Amino acid sequence: MAQVLEFKLPDLGEGLTEAEIVRWLVQVGDVVAVDQPVVEVETAKAMVEVPCPYGGVVTARFGEEGAELPVGAPLLTVAVGEGAEGHRPAADPGTDGGAARAGEQPGAGERRSEGSGNVLVGYGTSEAPARRRRVRPQGRASGATAGSGTAGSGTAGAGPSGAGVPGRANGRVRGAAEPVDGPVPVISPLVRRLARENDLDLRELTGSGPDGLILRADVEYALRAAAAQGGRAVREAGPHPDGTVREQALAATAGAAATGSAGSTGSAVPPGDVRIPLKGVRGAVADKLARSRREIPDATCWVDADATELMRARAAVNAASGPKISLVALLARICTAALARFPELNSTVDTQAREIVRFDHVHLGFAAQTDRGLVVPVVRDAHARDAEALTSEFARLTEAARAGRLTPGELTGGTFTLNNYGVFGVDGSTPIVNHPEAAMLGVGRIVPKPWVHEGELAVRQVVQLSLTFDHRVCDGGTAGGFLRYVADCVEQPAVLLRTL
Repeated sequence: MAQVLEFKLPDLGEGLTEAEIVRWLVQVGDVVAVDQPVVEVETAKAMVEVPCPYGGVVTARFGEEGAELPVGAPLLTVAVGEGAEGHRPAADPGTDGGAARAGEQPGAGERRSEGSGNVLVGYGTSEAPARRRRVRPQGRASGATAGSGTAGSGTAGAGPSGAGVPGRANGRVRGAAEPVDGPVPVISPLVRRLARENDLDLRELTGSGPDGLILRADVEYALRAAAAQGGRAVREAGPHPDGTVREQALAATAGAAATGSAGSTGSAVPPGDVRIPLKGVRGAVADKLARSRREIPDATCWVDADATELMRARAAVNAASGPKISLVALLARICTAALARFPELNSTVDTQAREIVRFDHVHLGFAAQTDRGLVVPVVRDAHARDAEALTSEFARLTEAARAGRLTPGELTGGTFTLNNYGVFGVDGSTPIVNHPEAAMLGVGRIVPKPWVHEGELAVRQVVQLSLTFDHRVCDGGTAGGFLRYVADCVEQPAVLLRTL
C-alpha cells in the first residue's frame, strides 16, 4: 500500500531561515526519482535546486512561484511504495503522459530502497544510489489536485514552462502582436519570472547583454516604458545598459509600476515614489552591513601606490605562453602573502568566549556585482594557490555568480575579503568589514597620475589602497604594516619572490 511522505523545505545551511520559490520543476502527478531536483529556490545567498529524498508520485505542492517559505515548512508530498501510481491524477486522453511516466522508471519502492545520496539536513541517507536518472515527464496532469496546496492560485497544474496557464506558451506570455518564433536569449529564471508576472513577452525584447542576452534591466526598463505610456510617472535613476535612462528597482516594484498600483504596503505612496522590498540578496546584504556597523569597531587607513611595475610584470607574464593572469589574481596573491606576515587580520572575534580566533588558512572572499545584487564568493585555500590557479577560480566563481548558480558553501566561510571597486571607475572608498571577518582590502582604479619617481616628476600608474579593520584584533601599527607591505608589493612585485 502506498505511503504519502511529506518533504519539508530543508535547512540549506549557514543559518538561512527562509527561501523563495523561483520555479517548480515538477507538477502534481509527476513521477520523481530519489535525488531528483523538484524545485528551484532562491535564498539570501544563492539560487539552488532542491532534490527530493523520496521516489514516487507527487501528490501535492505547497507554495506558488514567488512565495517565501520558512525552513521546515511543507514543500511537497510524495506517494511511495506499491500503489503509488493510484495517487496520480488521470492523464489527459489526448496525451500519452500517463503511459510514458508509468514505463519510464522502476517501482517507487525499488527506488526508495536505494537511499538518497544528496544528504540534506534532516533528510536522506549516507548511501548513494548506484545509478540515478533524472525524470523528464512527457505529459502533464489535466487539472490541479485538491490537496496540492496551490488550489485557486492558477499555478497548481503549471510546470516550469508555464503549461496549463491561459495565455502562456513555453514559459512566455503572448502579447498583442504575434512574436517571432525561435529561442529566447535569456538564461535567468528570475528574468523569466519577472516577465511572466507582468505579462511581458520576452520574444519582443532586444537584450543588452552579450550576444543579445536579455537581462533583468531590460525587462524592468520595458515595464517602466509601458507604464509611462499609460500615464504613470516613474523616477529616473541611473543609465540603462543601452544608454537610456532607467531606475534601479526590484521585481515587485516593476510589477507595481506595470499594473498602476503602489503595491500592498499598508500606507499610501505618492505618485512617482516606489517601495522596494528589502528581501532576498538585498535584504541579506542590508542585514550583514548593519550588523557589521553595530558590532565591529572598525577603522580605515589608506595609501596611494605606484602600480606601474605591477602592470608591467603582468603584461610580461601574459606575453609569454600559457593562461593569462588576471589583475585580481595578482592582488589576491599579494593579500595572502601579507596575511602570512600579519595573521592578526586573518581572524574573527568570538564575542561569547571573548576570544580572537586566528585562522591557519585563507579563504579569500571577493566582491562581485551581479543582476541579483552584491555577492561575495569565496576562494577556498587561496594561500595554497598560485596566480594561475587563482585566476581560474576567480573566473569560475564570477561566472557562477552572474548566472545565479553559486551554492551557499561558495558564498560563506571567508576569512578575509578583497574588494576591487576600481572597476566602477572610483579611486577610493571606506570598505565595510564583511562580518564576521576582521578586515577588508579595497582597491581603487589604476590611472595615470603625476608621481615623483626616482627624484623626478613622471606620469605613473597610481592606485589607492584602503584597509578597513576590526580594531579589536589589532592596533593601527599592525594594520599600517599590512597595508604598507601590500603597497610595497604593488610597487615592487619582486618583493613577492621572498614568499614564493
